[in-house]
Amino acid sequence: AAGDFDPYRILGVGRSSSQADIKKAYKRLAREWHPDKNKDPGAEDRFIQISKAYEILSNEEKRANFDRYGDAGESQGYSQHQHRQFHHFHEGFYFDESFFHFPFNSERRDTSDDKYLLHFSHYVHEIVPDSFKKPYLIKVTSDWCFSCIHIEPVWKEVAQELEALGVGIGVVHAGYERRLAHHLGAHSTPSLLGLVNGKITFFHNAVTRENLRQFVENLLPGNLVEKITDKNYVRFLSNWKKENKPHVLLFDHMPAVPLLYKLTAFAYRDYLSFGYVYVGLRGTEELSSQYNINVYTPTVMIFKEHVDRPADVVQARDMKKQLMDDFLSQNKFLMAARLANQRLFQELCPVKKSHRQRKHCVVLLTGEGEKFAEAYEAFLTFAVANTKDTLKFAHVYNDRQPEFADALLTEKEKYRGKSAVVILERRNNAGKVAYKTLEEAWQGSKEDNFILLDLLDQLRTDPGLLSSETVLADLNDELAPMFLIRWLYSTLDYISDCWDSLFHSNWREMMPLLSLLFSALFILFGTVIVQAFSDSSDARDSPPSEKEDAAAKTMKNDVSFSKESNRIPKKGFVEVTELTDINYNSNLVRLRPGHMNVVLILSNSTKAVLLQKFALEVYTFTGSSSLHFSFLSLDKHREWLEYLLEFAQDAAPIPNQYDKHFLERDYTGYVLALNGHKKYFCLFKPHRAGDEGGTPGSREDYDSSLHTEARGKPSCSPGSRSIKNKLHKLSFWMEHLLEGSLQRFYIPSWPALD
Repeated sequence: AAGDFDPYRILGVGRSSSQADIKKAYKRLAREWHPDKNKDPGAEDRFIQISKAYEILSNEEKRANFDRYGDAGESQGYSQHQHRQFHHFHEGFYFDESFFHFPFNSERRDTSDDKYLLHFSHYVHEIVPDSFKKPYLIKVTSDWCFSCIHIEPVWKEVAQELEALGVGIGVVHAGYERRLAHHLGAHSTPSLLGLVNGKITFFHNAVTRENLRQFVENLLPGNLVEKITDKNYVRFLSNWKKENKPHVLLFDHMPAVPLLYKLTAFAYRDYLSFGYVYVGLRGTEELSSQYNINVYTPTVMIFKEHVDRPADVVQARDMKKQLMDDFLSQNKFLMAARLANQRLFQELCPVKKSHRQRKHCVVLLTGEGEKFAEAYEAFLTFAVANTKDTLKFAHVYNDRQPEFADALLTEKEKYRGKSAVVILERRNNAGKVAYKTLEEAWQGSKEDNFILLDLLDQLRTDPGLLSSETVLADLNDELAPMFLIRWLYSTLDYISDCWDSLFHSNWREMMPLLSLLFSALFILFGTVIVQAFSDSSDARDSPPSEKEDAAAKTMKNDVSFSKESNRIPKKGFVEVTELTDINYNSNLVRLRPGHMNVVLILSNSTKAVLLQKFALEVYTFTGSSSLHFSFLSLDKHREWLEYLLEFAQDAAPIPNQYDKHFLERDYTGYVLALNGHKKYFCLFKPHRAGDEGGTPGSREDYDSSLHTEARGKPSCSPGSRSIKNKLHKLSFWMEHLLEGSLQRFYIPSWPALD
């Protein structure tokens, strides 16, 4: 009876509730009692009551009738009732399927995919990052899909099989997750796609077990596992030093590399290098005999710094993913790994979380070459004998990580050309560490071993032993590929994506790219055609005059002032001031950040010639407001210059009291680019006169001709010509200066100019 039906009670809202509260309550209850979600026998009847209650309370007229008479008056306005039902379905509310007898209702639907269901936020924040560790196989399905039912048995079998091997499985319901389905590019159901390294690849073959396994295997990179035989196993295992990672050998009697091994290699590719040995192949007998391999049992061996014996071994007739994960996760690093990047440093030496979880690192600061080999071997032997969960060992090459070594070695002269050992503990992620450096250089002797072992024993009971603190900058990434190689790989990936999209993706995805491409071609060819017609018409209408011909020849010959630089000079001259004790602070010491003073070194005898050549070389750079130009008299300020040059590598010899010819050293033609704010300078050393012989048609002849025209008289004496050659290629040096590719020499403070 109508009197027993109370929509307010069914939705759990009060009579004064707003439409927003009613709508919110309806959505919550509809999700809870939908027959597809709730297996309770009375869920279907309950869902019908919830829908009917919302239908009444969402309509102001029906709600008013119910409040007044206890009846919504549903017999009136049948067409409005039908319109409200369609409106609810259009807004995404659940439609009642119980009135229809299709095979999609709650009694016949397979619920095995529920644990694989993906949502948009879950996919973006968890699945995509996880795809860099394992591939994902994703199915896009919907309710009204007969083909989805057809592939369901094969999908269920393959999903269970691949999930046990380490493949991620996902299911997207296109009806409930339209945003995610559109993001994946799945515009029809069913769709199967793979996700690896954040890249989506669609499956286009017949849905069979073999095709799906091959599809997942093709998602993985092709160079994950190297085939190993008697001929190449020594080379493979010896690459541990170059790659800075342990090497894994997988022995099995299968001709092809099993998918489990490939998936494991993909998951640990950043830490380990993998090789596969087919023990039934001729040419692997020596390898199997040397390491005593049981050809009937799959075997996994890990090799670290020693290629003649494995660091760890595991054998199992039925190799499982969990067994391999446990085995490899305990052997991800070398016994004394080289700190080649910041990520490796953070994983080997994690920040302490509590006093009970202190973890210390013993780092060998050494160099490359045979000179340091003995010290490294002794350190490695000590590391093998004393490595624990709370104590890790590593080494650093000083020349590759100079900032790291300088921060930990306060007495640099004491350890010059020698190895040093530092015990450290990371305090926070900002780079703060507590450390202690062994007082004597590490030579690997028994005494050194006893001293280090004694310090480690004291550290267990006295954490305050690490009395020094410093802040370490991030390590340089020694293994990062060059920019050109990264750019080449990115280009190849983009071309591959476009090729795959062109032949396999639907045209709805390709339309934006095609529209952009045709628009660019239209603009390009349209501009060329219009320019061609306008040039031809101008040429017919106005022939060039003699004055324009002369100007064109001048512009063609004036390479130095127009074509060599895109900086347009603002003045017709170069303003060069002398650097003296009066303007020293304003022109250098207190120079604004980002500004540099380019200083030419000259003497009284070479002043005129060098200034003219200097002006010609730097004229095209005067348009930059951050550059200032000065000259310094060598006769007045030789001591100031020699002090600066001591900070440059081999730029000037260190003065010796027995060197009689030191004061006669000629520094004329040197150019210094001084950054007063950051306290560094770049150095240009002049070319010798014989290096660039001034051949006819050379740049020197061209500069001399410009100088002759400017002065009105020739200047061709051999002395002035050799002096001018000192500033040869100064303009190219200026180009590198603005690019920031020149070597910088830092000084603690600017010396006084007196």
